[in-house]
Amino acid sequence: MKDQLNKLKLGLVALAVVTALSGCTLDGDDGQDGATGAAGVDGIDGIDGADGQSLPRELAIEVVGRFSAGGEEIYGKSAAEIVQFHEASQSAFAINAALNQVEVISLTNIPTAAVGNPITDTSLTSQAFTFPSSVTVKDADGADQTISLGVANSVAINGDMLALAVEAESKTDNGAVLFYTLDALGQGTFVKAVETGALPDMVTFSEDGSLALIANEGEPDTDYDVDPEGSISVVTITDDVPADVANTINLSTDMVFSNDTLDEEDYDTDEKRRALLEAMGVKFAGPAGTTVAQDLEPEYIAMGADGETAYVSLQEANAIGIIDLDDMTIEVKGLGFKNWSEFELDFTNEDEIPSFSSVPGLYGMYQPDTIATYQWNGATFILTANEGDSRDWDEYSEEVRVEDIIDPDELNMQLSDELQAFYDASGADDGLGRLKVTTVLGDADSDGVYEELYAYGSRSFSIWDQSVNQVFDSGDDFEKISSAILGNDFNSAHTENKGDNRSDDKGGEPEAIAVGEINGRTYAFIGLERSGDLFTYDVTNPFNVAFVAHNNNRDFDTDFELDDDLDNPCDESEGMDCSEVAESGDLGPESIKFVSAEQSPNGNALLIIGNEVSGTVTVYQVTEL
Repeated sequence: MKDQLNKLKLGLVALAVVTALSGCTLDGDDGQDGATGAAGVDGIDGIDGADGQSLPRELAIEVVGRFSAGGEEIYGKSAAEIVQFHEASQSAFAINAALNQVEVISLTNIPTAAVGNPITDTSLTSQAFTFPSSVTVKDADGADQTISLGVANSVAINGDMLALAVEAESKTDNGAVLFYTLDALGQGTFVKAVETGALPDMVTFSEDGSLALIANEGEPDTDYDVDPEGSISVVTITDDVPADVANTINLSTDMVFSNDTLDEEDYDTDEKRRALLEAMGVKFAGPAGTTVAQDLEPEYIAMGADGETAYVSLQEANAIGIIDLDDMTIEVKGLGFKNWSEFELDFTNEDEIPSFSSVPGLYGMYQPDTIATYQWNGATFILTANEGDSRDWDEYSEEVRVEDIIDPDELNMQLSDELQAFYDASGADDGLGRLKVTTVLGDADSDGVYEELYAYGSRSFSIWDQSVNQVFDSGDDFEKISSAILGNDFNSAHTENKGDNRSDDKGGEPEAIAVGEINGRTYAFIGLERSGDLFTYDVTNPFNVAFVAHNNNRDFDTDFELDDDLDNPCDESEGMDCSEVAESGDLGPESIKFVSAEQSPNGNALLIIGNEVSGTVTVYQVTEL
């Protein structure tokens, strides 16, 4: 009975606790909202934002200075070829092959206003920077040897150090790179000469100045009696002192392939390397028995942003090499081919007017000359000026006109039915027959019938990613924009004022390219060697490129003719007449140097352009409108 009473008491206590807790969770009703308070005082108006700008932005590109290396004694002799800029002395440097010296052109007082007559202006002057006819270099064993020097081909400047790439007196022998330190006036003090490979054609520095890279083109002599290998020389620079001996990256055993399906034994002979490269679209052209390293001729080098990678154009081979500066190796990538059935070009000079057609079965080999690099979203992209070039020597030539393929007295071969039909409809030997193509591509099955035609260059500029995959090409812009502005004067040669006379070859020939930033936007500037056009594109986003401007500093109404294959390009006994070259403007733009506003003597971005045929250096100011 007592246990039952205790259980009853516990139950009553538990009930009381539950009841009490339940009462705690019951809220009362919300009260009514109070009256709305008075409005606060208005804040102060903010500052109006700047008006936005549509893209692409418009640029003013004006000549603010111009230098002429001379008169008839220098026309057609590469008197103003490769240009550079030295910030400390505020000077442009230009290779003058006609006098075998470097012109140091003061830009100290360069104005911000355009010159009165940009075509004939000669407001800039120079001092000569000379170099010796021979130098002493160290060989691999540390012994001294003397190199007799020939023509200077390239100049590079990093800080106050200048490097000059000079071929040997015999171009098939090893050349040298000469190093100088520059003072505040742009005068040089010789530091050292370092041996390179044969025909050092271009030199550049890494951004930090710790390396100098030289592209040794290794061209054969015209009889192909001597054909040196192409190579890359790498000179290490420590505390402003270059090493005595360059490291060499060869194009045989230093060649690698990153494809993981390949093992080293898959490319351990020259024959295996050639087969792999040909399969990826690398073009080989030369007499039987030439090696891969002899056929690959380095043209132009551009450094990657990481300082550990560089890119080199292998122009005739239609390829780009990726240089690993840590491992000292090179990987060669074929660039593929442009399908001219998807774009239009003018392929004949006979009609002397702009006339564009798509051609089924016709392809263009990109074959870049000058290349440059820039960054977007932390990645490196490569810009190429797709000039095109053939192997055309006395002993061996791959170059023919289409009409020669079917000429019984020439190749005596055939075109496919589709190509033959187009050939006939285009005007035959006055139409497609005029176009120059290669003989080493097009007849893949060797049955005597050209199913395809491959022309030199692509008449465009391209952008490639760091693995050399194309992300942009300017298509047929250059010829169509130029013809729209210049009319029948488009595709003119740089040796005479005769419009349309390069249409059967490589068009205006994109030769020079530079990249630079203006007010947060990145621009590419491309110069066409033959016609003299300067094109500007906004390439800030390589996947959203836009044309910006066209310039041409040339008078097409003058009358002149010269031949740069002659010892004297102005030789009157050969029918030449250079009397009006000085009034004709800039002929043969070969190189472009971009100078940022921060470095510029007048506070605005500049373009320095070397024109090898007229022997002029033209300085453009580039500003936003």
